[in-house]
Amino acid sequence: MADYKAPLRDMRFVLNEVFDAPKLWQTLPALAEVVDAETAEAILEEAGKITANTIAPLNRSGDEEGCHWVDGAVSTPAGYAEAYRLYAEGGWVGVGGDPAYGGMGMPKTISAQVEEMMNSASLAFGLYPMLTSGACLSIYAHASEELKQKYLPNMYAGIWAGSMCLTEPHAGTDLGIIRTKAEPQADGSYKVSGTKIFITGGEHDLTDNIIHLVLAKLPDAPAGSRGISLFLVPKVMVNEDGSLGERNSLSCGSIEHKMGIQASATCVMNFDGATGWMVGEPNKGLAAMFTMMNYERLGVGIQGLSTGERSYQSAIEYARERIQSRAPTGTVAQDKAADPIIVHPDVRRMLLTMKALNEGGRAFSSYVALQLDIAKFSDDAEARQRAEAQVALLTPVAKAFLTDMGLETTIHGQQIFGGHGFIREWGQEQLVRDCRITQIYEGTNGIQALDLLGRKVVGSGGELYKAFTDEIRRYCATADSELEEFIAPLKAAVANLDELTAFILDSAKNNPNEIGAASVEYLHVFGYTAYAYMWARMASAARGKESQDDFYASKLGTARFFFARLLPRIHSLSASARAGSASLYLLDAAQF
Repeated sequence: MADYKAPLRDMRFVLNEVFDAPKLWQTLPALAEVVDAETAEAILEEAGKITANTIAPLNRSGDEEGCHWVDGAVSTPAGYAEAYRLYAEGGWVGVGGDPAYGGMGMPKTISAQVEEMMNSASLAFGLYPMLTSGACLSIYAHASEELKQKYLPNMYAGIWAGSMCLTEPHAGTDLGIIRTKAEPQADGSYKVSGTKIFITGGEHDLTDNIIHLVLAKLPDAPAGSRGISLFLVPKVMVNEDGSLGERNSLSCGSIEHKMGIQASATCVMNFDGATGWMVGEPNKGLAAMFTMMNYERLGVGIQGLSTGERSYQSAIEYARERIQSRAPTGTVAQDKAADPIIVHPDVRRMLLTMKALNEGGRAFSSYVALQLDIAKFSDDAEARQRAEAQVALLTPVAKAFLTDMGLETTIHGQQIFGGHGFIREWGQEQLVRDCRITQIYEGTNGIQALDLLGRKVVGSGGELYKAFTDEIRRYCATADSELEEFIAPLKAAVANLDELTAFILDSAKNNPNEIGAASVEYLHVFGYTAYAYMWARMASAARGKESQDDFYASKLGTARFFFARLLPRIHSLSASARAGSASLYLLDAAQF
Protein backbone atom coordinates (compact mmCIF):
# COMPACT_ATOMS: atom_id res chain seq x y z
CA MET A 1 0.00 0.00 0.00
CA ALA A 2 1.18 3.51 -0.78
CA ASP A 3 2.41 5.60 2.12
CA TYR A 4 -0.34 7.90 3.37
CA LYS A 5 0.10 11.61 2.68
CA ALA A 6 -2.34 14.07 4.19
CA PRO A 7 -4.24 15.93 1.41
CA LEU A 8 -3.30 19.30 2.87
CA ARG A 9 -3.52 21.19 -0.41
CA ASP A 10 -7.13 20.15 -0.90
CA MET A 11 -7.99 20.88 2.73
CA ARG A 12 -6.54 24.38 2.39
CA PHE A 13 -8.48 24.89 -0.83
CA VAL A 14 -11.77 23.92 0.80
CA LEU A 15 -11.24 25.96 3.98
CA ASN A 16 -9.63 29.06 2.47
CA GLU A 17 -10.82 29.35 -1.11
CA VAL A 18 -14.24 27.67 -1.16
CA PHE A 19 -15.65 28.64 2.26
CA ASP A 20 -13.26 31.37 3.43
CA ALA A 21 -13.33 29.83 6.90
CA PRO A 22 -10.67 32.18 8.35
CA LYS A 23 -12.95 35.14 7.64
CA LEU A 24 -15.81 33.38 9.44
CA TRP A 25 -13.59 32.60 12.44
CA GLN A 26 -12.76 36.28 12.82
CA THR A 27 -16.48 37.14 13.03
CA LEU A 28 -17.01 34.73 15.91
CA PRO A 29 -15.67 36.31 19.13
CA ALA A 30 -14.98 32.98 20.81
CA LEU A 31 -12.71 31.98 17.91
CA ALA A 32 -11.22 35.30 16.76
CA GLU A 33 -8.40 35.24 19.30
CA VAL A 34 -7.86 31.49 19.09
CA VAL A 35 -7.46 30.71 15.41
CA ASP A 36 -6.57 32.39 12.13
CA ALA A 37 -5.36 31.13 8.76
CA GLU A 38 -1.73 30.80 9.94
CA THR A 39 -2.69 28.90 13.09
CA ALA A 40 -4.90 26.56 11.11
CA GLU A 41 -2.12 25.93 8.60
CA ALA A 42 0.35 25.07 11.37
CA ILE A 43 -2.10 22.72 13.09
CA LEU A 44 -2.94 20.87 9.88
CA GLU A 45 0.74 20.55 8.95
CA GLU A 46 1.58 19.00 12.30
CA ALA A 47 -1.46 16.73 12.21
CA GLY A 48 -0.38 15.57 8.77
CA LYS A 49 3.03 14.65 10.09
CA ILE A 50 1.96 12.63 13.12
CA THR A 51 -0.78 10.79 11.27
CA ALA A 52 1.42 9.92 8.29
CA ASN A 53 4.65 9.16 10.14
CA THR A 54 3.52 7.68 13.47
CA ILE A 55 0.03 6.22 13.03
CA ALA A 56 -0.30 5.17 9.38
CA PRO A 57 2.58 2.65 9.62
CA LEU A 58 0.60 0.78 12.33
CA ASN A 59 -2.52 0.31 10.22
CA ARG A 60 -1.74 -3.05 8.67
CA SER A 61 0.19 -4.52 11.61
CA GLY A 62 -2.64 -3.48 13.93
CA ASP A 63 -5.12 -5.25 11.69
CA GLU A 64 -2.99 -8.38 11.57
CA GLU A 65 -2.46 -8.55 15.33
CA GLY A 66 -5.75 -7.16 16.61
CA CYS A 67 -6.71 -6.72 20.24
CA HIS A 68 -6.46 -9.46 22.86
CA TRP A 69 -8.70 -10.16 25.87
CA VAL A 70 -7.37 -12.16 28.84
CA ASP A 71 -9.26 -12.37 32.14
CA GLY A 72 -10.99 -9.04 31.60
CA ALA A 73 -7.87 -7.16 30.47
CA VAL A 74 -7.56 -5.92 26.88
CA SER A 75 -4.24 -5.29 25.15
CA THR A 76 -3.94 -3.29 21.94
CA PRO A 77 -1.51 -4.19 19.12
CA ALA A 78 2.21 -3.52 19.34
CA GLY A 79 3.07 0.15 18.91
CA TYR A 80 -0.39 1.45 19.75
CA ALA A 81 0.34 2.57 23.30
CA GLU A 82 3.43 4.50 22.27
CA ALA A 83 1.67 6.10 19.29
CA TYR A 84 -1.29 7.05 21.47
CA ARG A 85 1.04 8.65 24.01
CA LEU A 86 2.69 10.76 21.30
CA TYR A 87 -0.70 11.70 19.88
CA ALA A 88 -1.99 12.72 23.31
CA GLU A 89 1.17 14.69 24.16
CA GLY A 90 0.62 16.73 21.02
CA GLY A 91 -2.75 17.86 22.38
CA TRP A 92 -4.67 16.16 19.56
CA VAL A 93 -7.27 14.43 21.74
CA GLY A 94 -8.44 17.84 22.97
CA VAL A 95 -8.09 19.71 19.67
CA GLY A 96 -11.70 20.90 19.86
CA GLY A 97 -11.92 21.08 23.65
CA ASP A 98 -12.56 24.19 25.72
CA PRO A 99 -9.25 25.87 26.69
CA ALA A 100 -10.69 26.48 30.18
CA TYR A 101 -10.24 22.75 30.82
CA GLY A 102 -7.03 22.30 28.84
CA GLY A 103 -8.39 21.86 25.33
CA MET A 104 -6.96 23.48 22.20
CA GLY A 105 -10.21 25.32 21.45
CA MET A 106 -10.17 24.78 17.69
CA PRO A 107 -13.36 25.02 15.60
CA LYS A 108 -14.96 21.93 14.11
CA THR A 109 -13.85 23.03 10.66
CA ILE A 110 -10.27 22.32 11.76
CA SER A 111 -10.89 19.27 13.94
CA ALA A 112 -12.84 17.71 11.05
CA GLN A 113 -9.68 17.82 8.91
CA VAL A 114 -7.64 16.34 11.77
CA GLU A 115 -10.22 13.56 12.09
CA GLU A 116 -9.95 12.80 8.40
CA MET A 117 -6.18 12.53 8.57
CA MET A 118 -6.36 10.37 11.68
CA ASN A 119 -8.89 7.96 10.22
CA SER A 120 -7.11 7.74 6.87
CA ALA A 121 -3.97 6.79 8.77
CA SER A 122 -5.81 4.15 10.80
CA LEU A 123 -9.55 3.99 11.36
CA ALA A 124 -9.14 1.53 14.23
CA PHE A 125 -6.62 3.75 16.03
CA GLY A 126 -8.71 6.85 15.45
CA LEU A 127 -11.68 5.38 17.28
CA TYR A 128 -9.96 5.69 20.68
CA PRO A 129 -9.52 9.49 20.64
CA MET A 130 -12.84 9.89 18.81
CA LEU A 131 -14.80 8.19 21.61
CA THR A 132 -12.94 10.24 24.19
CA SER A 133 -13.80 13.45 22.36
CA GLY A 134 -17.43 12.40 22.13
CA ALA A 135 -17.63 11.69 25.84
CA CYS A 136 -16.02 15.07 26.54
CA LEU A 137 -18.68 16.83 24.46
CA SER A 138 -21.50 15.43 26.56
CA ILE A 139 -19.70 16.08 29.84
CA TYR A 140 -18.87 19.64 28.80
CA ALA A 141 -22.43 20.43 27.69
CA HIS A 142 -24.38 18.76 30.50
CA ALA A 143 -22.31 17.75 33.53
CA SER A 144 -21.94 19.76 36.71
CA GLU A 145 -18.96 22.07 37.06
CA GLU A 146 -17.53 19.69 39.66
CA LEU A 147 -17.54 16.79 37.20
CA LYS A 148 -16.10 18.97 34.43
CA GLN A 149 -13.20 20.12 36.61
CA LYS A 150 -12.56 16.59 37.81
CA TYR A 151 -12.58 14.74 34.49
CA LEU A 152 -12.22 16.99 31.43
CA PRO A 153 -8.57 18.13 31.84
CA ASN A 154 -7.20 14.57 31.92
CA MET A 155 -9.53 13.49 29.12
CA TYR A 156 -8.54 16.38 26.86
CA ALA A 157 -4.91 15.61 27.65
CA GLY A 158 -5.39 11.98 26.60
CA ILE A 159 -4.29 10.79 30.03
CA TRP A 160 -7.74 9.26 30.51
CA ALA A 161 -9.95 7.90 27.74
CA GLY A 162 -13.72 7.87 27.33
CA SER A 163 -16.42 5.56 26.06
CA MET A 164 -20.12 5.78 25.24
CA CYS A 165 -22.20 2.88 26.59
CA LEU A 166 -25.59 2.79 24.86
CA THR A 167 -26.38 -0.55 23.21
CA GLU A 168 -27.60 -3.65 25.06
CA PRO A 169 -27.97 -7.22 23.79
CA HIS A 170 -31.74 -6.85 23.27
CA ALA A 171 -31.79 -3.11 22.45
CA GLY A 172 -29.96 -1.69 19.47
CA THR A 173 -31.59 1.34 17.89
CA ASP A 174 -34.56 1.14 20.26
CA LEU A 175 -32.89 2.56 23.35
CA GLY A 176 -36.25 2.97 25.06
CA ILE A 177 -36.19 -0.69 26.08
CA ILE A 178 -32.79 -0.71 27.79
CA ARG A 179 -32.63 -2.54 31.14
CA THR A 180 -29.52 -1.04 32.78
CA LYS A 181 -30.56 0.44 36.14
CA ALA A 182 -29.18 3.25 38.30
CA GLU A 183 -30.02 3.21 42.01
CA PRO A 184 -29.64 6.57 43.83
CA GLN A 185 -27.36 6.64 46.89
CA ALA A 186 -27.42 8.88 49.97
CA ASP A 187 -24.23 10.69 48.91
CA GLY A 188 -25.67 11.76 45.56
CA SER A 189 -23.99 9.04 43.55
CA TYR A 190 -25.70 6.10 41.84
CA LYS A 191 -25.10 2.37 41.63
CA VAL A 192 -25.24 1.36 37.96
CA SER A 193 -25.98 -2.24 36.98
CA GLY A 194 -26.43 -3.82 33.56
CA THR A 195 -24.67 -5.11 30.45
CA LYS A 196 -23.70 -3.05 27.41
CA ILE A 197 -22.43 -4.43 24.12
CA PHE A 198 -20.50 -3.06 21.12
CA ILE A 199 -18.66 -0.58 23.36
CA THR A 200 -15.76 0.89 21.41
CA GLY A 201 -12.75 1.37 23.67
CA GLY A 202 -14.63 0.02 26.69
CA GLU A 203 -11.40 -1.55 27.92
CA HIS A 204 -7.80 -1.16 26.70
CA ASP A 205 -4.22 -0.52 27.80
CA LEU A 206 -3.72 2.95 26.29
CA THR A 207 -4.63 4.95 29.41
CA ASP A 208 -4.80 4.41 33.17
CA ASN A 209 -8.49 5.29 33.38
CA ILE A 210 -11.53 5.11 31.11
CA ILE A 211 -14.52 7.36 31.78
CA HIS A 212 -17.69 5.60 30.67
CA LEU A 213 -20.87 7.49 29.87
CA VAL A 214 -23.68 5.02 30.48
CA LEU A 215 -27.37 5.21 29.60
CA ALA A 216 -29.52 3.75 32.38
CA LYS A 217 -32.94 4.06 33.96
CA LEU A 218 -33.84 5.30 37.43
CA PRO A 219 -36.19 3.13 39.53
CA ASP A 220 -39.12 5.48 38.96
CA ALA A 221 -38.34 6.31 35.34
CA PRO A 222 -41.22 6.57 32.86
CA ALA A 223 -41.37 3.91 30.16
CA GLY A 224 -39.60 4.29 26.83
CA SER A 225 -36.98 6.78 25.73
CA ARG A 226 -38.38 9.47 28.05
CA GLY A 227 -37.09 7.49 31.00
CA ILE A 228 -33.40 7.35 30.13
CA SER A 229 -30.71 9.11 32.16
CA LEU A 230 -26.98 9.50 31.55
CA PHE A 231 -24.30 8.60 34.09
CA LEU A 232 -20.55 9.13 34.32
CA VAL A 233 -18.97 5.88 35.54
CA PRO A 234 -15.15 5.80 35.81
CA LYS A 235 -13.23 2.56 35.41
CA VAL A 236 -11.05 3.61 38.35
CA MET A 237 -12.37 5.86 41.10
CA VAL A 238 -10.79 9.30 41.32
CA ASN A 239 -9.77 10.61 44.73
CA GLU A 240 -10.42 14.15 45.92
CA ASP A 241 -6.85 15.14 45.12
CA GLY A 242 -7.22 13.85 41.56
CA SER A 243 -5.19 10.69 42.07
CA LEU A 244 -6.55 7.28 41.11
CA GLY A 245 -8.09 5.09 43.79
CA GLU A 246 -9.84 1.73 43.74
CA ARG A 247 -11.16 -0.11 40.69
CA ASN A 248 -14.89 0.47 40.17
CA SER A 249 -17.36 -2.43 40.04
CA LEU A 250 -17.30 -2.94 36.29
CA SER A 251 -15.52 -5.28 33.93
CA CYS A 252 -15.02 -6.23 30.32
CA GLY A 253 -16.68 -9.59 29.73
CA SER A 254 -15.21 -10.13 26.26
CA ILE A 255 -14.29 -8.42 23.02
CA GLU A 256 -15.93 -9.00 19.66
CA HIS A 257 -14.28 -10.81 16.74
CA LYS A 258 -15.12 -8.61 13.81
CA MET A 259 -14.97 -8.18 10.05
CA GLY A 260 -12.75 -5.10 10.34
CA ILE A 261 -11.28 -2.48 12.70
CA GLN A 262 -9.46 -5.34 14.39
CA ALA A 263 -7.21 -3.04 16.42
CA SER A 264 -10.20 -1.29 18.00
CA ALA A 265 -11.44 -3.01 21.15
CA THR A 266 -15.20 -3.58 20.80
CA CYS A 267 -16.24 -4.69 24.27
CA VAL A 268 -19.00 -6.29 26.27
CA MET A 269 -19.12 -4.21 29.46
CA ASN A 270 -20.66 -5.43 32.70
CA PHE A 271 -21.63 -2.89 35.36
CA ASP A 272 -22.20 -4.57 38.72
CA GLY A 273 -23.36 -1.82 41.06
CA ALA A 274 -20.66 0.49 39.70
CA THR A 275 -20.48 3.95 41.22
CA GLY A 276 -21.49 6.76 38.90
CA TRP A 277 -22.79 10.31 38.81
CA MET A 278 -25.64 11.71 36.78
CA VAL A 279 -24.81 13.90 33.79
CA GLY A 280 -27.57 16.39 33.11
CA GLU A 281 -31.11 16.04 34.38
CA PRO A 282 -33.03 12.90 35.36
CA ASN A 283 -34.75 11.14 32.45
CA LYS A 284 -33.08 13.43 29.88
CA GLY A 285 -30.11 11.27 29.04
CA LEU A 286 -30.91 11.05 25.35
CA ALA A 287 -30.78 14.84 25.06
CA ALA A 288 -27.34 14.77 26.62
CA MET A 289 -26.28 12.03 24.22
CA PHE A 290 -27.60 13.90 21.19
CA THR A 291 -25.33 16.82 22.03
CA MET A 292 -22.56 14.45 21.06
CA MET A 293 -24.42 12.76 18.21
CA ASN A 294 -24.36 15.64 15.71
CA TYR A 295 -20.58 15.81 16.07
CA GLU A 296 -20.01 12.06 16.20
CA ARG A 297 -22.28 11.23 13.28
CA LEU A 298 -20.39 13.74 11.18
CA GLY A 299 -17.24 12.08 12.54
CA VAL A 300 -18.41 8.67 11.34
CA GLY A 301 -19.19 10.16 7.93
CA ILE A 302 -15.64 11.47 7.86
CA GLN A 303 -14.44 7.92 8.56
CA GLY A 304 -16.07 6.84 5.30
CA LEU A 305 -14.37 9.71 3.49
CA SER A 306 -11.06 8.81 5.16
CA THR A 307 -11.02 5.20 4.01
CA GLY A 308 -11.94 6.37 0.52
CA GLU A 309 -9.04 8.85 0.51
CA ARG A 310 -6.54 6.22 1.66
CA SER A 311 -7.83 3.81 -0.98
CA TYR A 312 -7.54 6.45 -3.70
CA GLN A 313 -3.95 7.30 -2.80
CA SER A 314 -2.96 3.66 -3.21
CA ALA A 315 -5.06 3.14 -6.35
CA ILE A 316 -3.68 6.14 -8.23
CA GLU A 317 -0.09 5.14 -7.47
CA TYR A 318 -0.79 1.58 -8.62
CA ALA A 319 -2.61 2.73 -11.78
CA ARG A 320 0.37 4.86 -12.82
CA GLU A 321 2.85 2.02 -12.34
CA ARG A 322 1.03 -1.22 -13.21
CA ILE A 323 1.35 -2.07 -16.92
CA GLN A 324 -1.28 -4.17 -18.72
CA SER A 325 -2.24 -4.15 -22.41
CA ARG A 326 -2.16 -1.14 -24.70
CA ALA A 327 -4.36 1.95 -24.72
CA PRO A 328 -7.40 1.73 -27.05
CA THR A 329 -5.92 4.58 -29.10
CA GLY A 330 -2.51 2.95 -29.51
CA THR A 331 0.77 2.62 -27.67
CA VAL A 332 1.43 5.26 -24.99
CA ALA A 333 4.50 3.91 -23.17
CA GLN A 334 6.83 3.23 -26.09
CA ASP A 335 9.62 1.95 -23.85
CA LYS A 336 7.48 -0.60 -22.00
CA ALA A 337 5.95 -3.94 -22.87
CA ALA A 338 2.50 -2.55 -22.06
CA ASP A 339 0.89 0.71 -21.01
CA PRO A 340 0.09 1.72 -17.42
CA ILE A 341 -3.50 0.84 -16.62
CA ILE A 342 -4.42 4.51 -16.08
CA VAL A 343 -4.81 4.77 -19.87
CA HIS A 344 -7.83 2.45 -19.88
CA PRO A 345 -11.30 4.07 -19.82
CA ASP A 346 -12.75 1.85 -17.09
CA VAL A 347 -9.81 2.42 -14.76
CA ARG A 348 -10.18 6.16 -15.33
CA ARG A 349 -13.91 5.87 -14.59
CA MET A 350 -13.16 4.27 -11.24
CA LEU A 351 -10.36 6.67 -10.34
CA LEU A 352 -12.42 9.74 -11.23
CA THR A 353 -15.40 8.37 -9.30
CA MET A 354 -13.15 7.98 -6.27
CA LYS A 355 -11.65 11.43 -6.70
CA ALA A 356 -15.01 13.14 -7.24
CA LEU A 357 -16.64 11.45 -4.25
CA ASN A 358 -13.68 12.07 -1.95
CA GLU A 359 -13.29 15.74 -2.82
CA GLY A 360 -17.05 16.31 -2.82
CA GLY A 361 -17.24 14.59 0.55
CA ARG A 362 -14.43 16.69 1.98
CA ALA A 363 -16.21 19.86 0.94
CA PHE A 364 -19.55 18.64 2.29
CA SER A 365 -18.16 17.50 5.64
CA SER A 366 -16.39 20.87 5.99
CA TYR A 367 -19.62 22.68 5.14
CA VAL A 368 -21.49 20.81 7.90
CA ALA A 369 -18.60 21.54 10.27
CA LEU A 370 -19.00 25.25 9.47
CA GLN A 371 -22.65 25.06 10.47
CA LEU A 372 -21.64 23.42 13.76
CA ASP A 373 -19.19 26.25 14.42
CA ILE A 374 -21.79 28.94 13.74
CA ALA A 375 -24.33 27.13 15.92
CA LYS A 376 -21.83 26.88 18.78
CA PHE A 377 -19.90 30.15 18.61
CA SER A 378 -22.03 32.83 16.94
CA ASP A 379 -23.37 35.74 19.00
CA ASP A 380 -26.17 36.21 16.47
CA ALA A 381 -29.24 34.30 17.68
CA GLU A 382 -30.77 34.17 14.22
CA ALA A 383 -27.54 32.85 12.68
CA ARG A 384 -27.27 30.23 15.41
CA GLN A 385 -30.85 29.09 14.85
CA ARG A 386 -30.34 28.88 11.10
CA ALA A 387 -27.13 26.88 11.52
CA GLU A 388 -28.74 24.54 14.05
CA ALA A 389 -31.51 23.84 11.55
CA GLN A 390 -28.95 23.08 8.85
CA VAL A 391 -27.08 20.74 11.19
CA ALA A 392 -30.30 18.91 12.09
CA LEU A 393 -31.16 18.40 8.44
CA LEU A 394 -27.70 17.52 7.15
CA THR A 395 -26.33 15.32 9.94
CA PRO A 396 -28.05 12.11 8.73
CA VAL A 397 -26.91 12.88 5.18
CA ALA A 398 -23.33 13.42 6.35
CA LYS A 399 -23.30 10.15 8.27
CA ALA A 400 -25.02 7.94 5.71
CA PHE A 401 -24.04 9.38 2.34
CA LEU A 402 -20.38 9.88 3.20
CA THR A 403 -20.10 6.29 4.43
CA ASP A 404 -22.09 4.78 1.55
CA MET A 405 -19.83 6.64 -0.87
CA GLY A 406 -16.83 5.63 1.22
CA LEU A 407 -17.62 1.96 0.70
CA GLU A 408 -18.15 2.49 -3.04
CA THR A 409 -14.81 4.27 -3.20
CA THR A 410 -12.85 1.61 -1.32
CA ILE A 411 -14.38 -1.08 -3.52
CA HIS A 412 -13.31 0.82 -6.63
CA GLY A 413 -9.81 1.06 -5.17
CA GLN A 414 -9.75 -2.68 -4.56
CA GLN A 415 -11.05 -3.34 -8.08
CA ILE A 416 -8.31 -1.24 -9.68
CA PHE A 417 -5.76 -3.59 -8.10
CA GLY A 418 -7.52 -6.59 -9.64
CA GLY A 419 -6.47 -9.83 -7.96
CA HIS A 420 -3.87 -7.96 -5.92
CA GLY A 421 -6.71 -6.02 -4.31
CA PHE A 422 -8.11 -9.24 -2.88
CA ILE A 423 -4.95 -10.26 -1.03
CA ARG A 424 -3.83 -8.71 2.20
CA GLU A 425 -0.37 -7.38 1.41
CA TRP A 426 -1.64 -4.41 -0.64
CA GLY A 427 -4.01 -3.14 2.06
CA GLN A 428 -7.04 -2.47 -0.14
CA GLU A 429 -9.12 -5.34 1.25
CA GLN A 430 -8.57 -4.03 4.79
CA LEU A 431 -9.99 -0.64 3.81
CA VAL A 432 -13.13 -2.33 2.45
CA ARG A 433 -13.52 -4.31 5.67
CA ASP A 434 -12.84 -1.33 7.90
CA CYS A 435 -15.15 1.00 5.99
CA ARG A 436 -18.08 -1.40 6.21
CA ILE A 437 -18.73 -0.72 9.90
CA THR A 438 -19.20 2.99 9.26
CA GLN A 439 -22.52 2.26 7.57
CA ILE A 440 -23.69 0.36 10.65
CA TYR A 441 -22.66 2.02 13.90
CA GLU A 442 -23.82 5.39 15.30
CA GLY A 443 -27.23 4.58 13.80
CA THR A 444 -27.41 2.40 10.69
CA ASN A 445 -27.71 4.21 7.39
CA GLY A 446 -31.28 3.00 7.01
CA ILE A 447 -32.09 4.71 10.31
CA GLN A 448 -30.31 7.86 9.11
CA ALA A 449 -32.48 7.85 5.98
CA LEU A 450 -35.62 7.54 8.11
CA ASP A 451 -34.38 10.39 10.27
CA LEU A 452 -33.78 12.60 7.24
CA LEU A 453 -37.07 11.94 5.48
CA GLY A 454 -39.38 11.11 8.37
CA ARG A 455 -38.25 13.47 11.12
CA LYS A 456 -36.38 16.26 9.38
CA VAL A 457 -38.30 16.67 6.10
CA VAL A 458 -41.82 15.34 6.74
CA GLY A 459 -41.65 16.11 10.47
CA SER A 460 -40.87 19.78 9.83
CA GLY A 461 -43.45 20.09 7.07
CA GLY A 462 -40.59 20.67 4.66
CA GLU A 463 -39.32 23.79 6.46
CA LEU A 464 -35.83 22.46 7.23
CA TYR A 465 -35.53 21.22 3.68
CA LYS A 466 -36.64 24.53 2.21
CA ALA A 467 -34.03 26.50 4.15
CA PHE A 468 -31.22 24.44 2.58
CA THR A 469 -32.55 24.49 -0.99
CA ASP A 470 -33.26 28.22 -0.74
CA GLU A 471 -29.57 28.72 0.04
CA ILE A 472 -28.62 26.79 -3.09
CA ARG A 473 -31.04 28.86 -5.17
CA ARG A 474 -29.55 32.09 -3.83
CA TYR A 475 -26.11 30.83 -4.76
CA CYS A 476 -27.24 29.93 -8.28
CA ALA A 477 -28.88 33.33 -8.73
CA THR A 478 -25.64 35.18 -7.95
CA ALA A 479 -23.23 32.82 -9.74
CA ASP A 480 -21.10 34.10 -12.60
CA SER A 481 -22.53 33.35 -16.04
CA GLU A 482 -19.27 31.58 -16.94
CA LEU A 483 -20.26 28.87 -14.44
CA GLU A 484 -23.43 27.98 -16.34
CA GLU A 485 -22.13 24.50 -17.21
CA PHE A 486 -22.26 23.72 -13.47
CA ILE A 487 -25.16 25.93 -12.39
CA ALA A 488 -27.68 24.62 -14.94
CA PRO A 489 -27.44 20.95 -13.82
CA LEU A 490 -27.36 22.05 -10.18
CA LYS A 491 -30.63 23.96 -10.59
CA ALA A 492 -32.15 20.97 -12.40
CA ALA A 493 -31.07 18.67 -9.56
CA VAL A 494 -32.68 20.94 -6.97
CA ALA A 495 -35.87 21.08 -9.03
CA ASN A 496 -35.88 17.26 -9.17
CA LEU A 497 -35.38 17.06 -5.41
CA ASP A 498 -38.20 19.57 -4.87
CA GLU A 499 -40.58 17.48 -6.94
CA LEU A 500 -39.54 14.25 -5.25
CA THR A 501 -39.93 15.79 -1.79
CA ALA A 502 -43.41 17.11 -2.60
CA PHE A 503 -44.43 13.73 -4.03
CA ILE A 504 -43.33 11.84 -0.90
CA LEU A 505 -44.87 14.41 1.46
CA ASP A 506 -48.17 13.93 -0.36
CA SER A 507 -47.93 10.13 -0.52
CA ALA A 508 -47.11 9.85 3.17
CA LYS A 509 -50.40 11.46 4.13
CA ASN A 510 -52.29 8.32 3.14
CA ASN A 511 -49.76 5.54 3.70
CA PRO A 512 -47.18 5.58 6.51
CA ASN A 513 -45.10 2.92 4.68
CA GLU A 514 -44.22 5.39 1.95
CA ILE A 515 -41.59 7.17 4.04
CA GLY A 516 -39.67 4.01 4.89
CA ALA A 517 -39.99 2.70 1.34
CA ALA A 518 -38.50 5.83 -0.22
CA SER A 519 -36.08 6.95 2.48
CA VAL A 520 -32.77 5.39 1.39
CA GLU A 521 -33.12 6.39 -2.25
CA TYR A 522 -34.28 9.84 -1.13
CA LEU A 523 -31.20 10.32 1.05
CA HIS A 524 -28.99 9.43 -1.91
CA VAL A 525 -30.78 11.86 -4.22
CA PHE A 526 -30.31 14.48 -1.51
CA GLY A 527 -26.64 13.55 -1.12
CA TYR A 528 -25.80 13.81 -4.81
CA THR A 529 -27.64 17.14 -4.99
CA ALA A 530 -25.71 18.44 -1.98
CA TYR A 531 -22.44 17.29 -3.59
CA ALA A 532 -23.46 19.11 -6.78
CA TYR A 533 -23.73 22.30 -4.71
CA MET A 534 -20.28 21.64 -3.29
CA TRP A 535 -18.82 20.96 -6.73
CA ALA A 536 -20.34 24.13 -8.17
CA ARG A 537 -18.71 26.12 -5.39
CA MET A 538 -15.37 24.37 -5.87
CA ALA A 539 -15.53 24.96 -9.63
CA SER A 540 -16.19 28.63 -8.95
CA ALA A 541 -13.15 28.84 -6.68
CA ALA A 542 -10.94 27.08 -9.25
CA ARG A 543 -12.15 28.78 -12.42
CA GLY A 544 -9.68 31.22 -13.98
CA LYS A 545 -6.71 29.65 -12.20
CA GLU A 546 -6.47 26.43 -14.22
CA SER A 547 -3.76 27.77 -16.54
CA GLN A 548 -1.59 28.70 -13.55
CA ASP A 549 -1.71 25.45 -11.62
CA ASP A 550 -2.57 21.84 -12.42
CA PHE A 551 -4.37 21.61 -9.09
CA TYR A 552 -7.12 23.93 -10.35
CA ALA A 553 -7.23 22.27 -13.76
CA SER A 554 -7.70 18.94 -12.01
CA LYS A 555 -10.44 20.41 -9.84
CA LEU A 556 -12.38 21.69 -12.86
CA GLY A 557 -11.94 18.41 -14.75
CA THR A 558 -13.21 16.44 -11.78
CA ALA A 559 -16.18 18.79 -11.41
CA ARG A 560 -17.10 18.18 -15.04
CA PHE A 561 -16.84 14.43 -14.48
CA PHE A 562 -19.12 14.63 -11.43
CA PHE A 563 -21.83 16.53 -13.30
CA ALA A 564 -21.55 14.33 -16.40
CA ARG A 565 -21.24 10.87 -14.86
CA LEU A 566 -22.31 10.86 -11.19
CA LEU A 567 -25.06 13.45 -10.76
CA PRO A 568 -27.32 11.65 -13.31
CA ARG A 569 -27.68 8.83 -10.78
CA ILE A 570 -30.41 10.95 -9.17
CA HIS A 571 -32.84 10.05 -11.95
CA SER A 572 -32.90 6.29 -11.39
CA LEU A 573 -32.90 6.81 -7.62
CA SER A 574 -35.84 9.21 -7.91
CA ALA A 575 -37.74 6.70 -10.02
CA SER A 576 -37.21 4.03 -7.36
CA ALA A 577 -38.36 6.37 -4.59
CA ARG A 578 -41.49 7.27 -6.57
CA ALA A 579 -42.35 3.60 -7.09
CA GLY A 580 -43.83 3.53 -3.60
CA SER A 581 -44.19 0.78 -1.01
CA ALA A 582 -46.69 -1.52 -2.73
CA SER A 583 -44.07 -3.86 -4.22
CA LEU A 584 -42.42 -4.27 -0.81
CA TYR A 585 -45.55 -5.90 0.62
CA LEU A 586 -46.49 -8.32 -2.15
CA LEU A 587 -45.01 -11.25 -0.23
CA ASP A 588 -46.14 -12.64 3.10
CA ALA A 589 -43.36 -13.27 5.58
CA ALA A 590 -43.50 -17.01 4.82
CA GLN A 591 -42.99 -16.35 1.10
CA PHE A 592 -39.55 -14.80 1.45
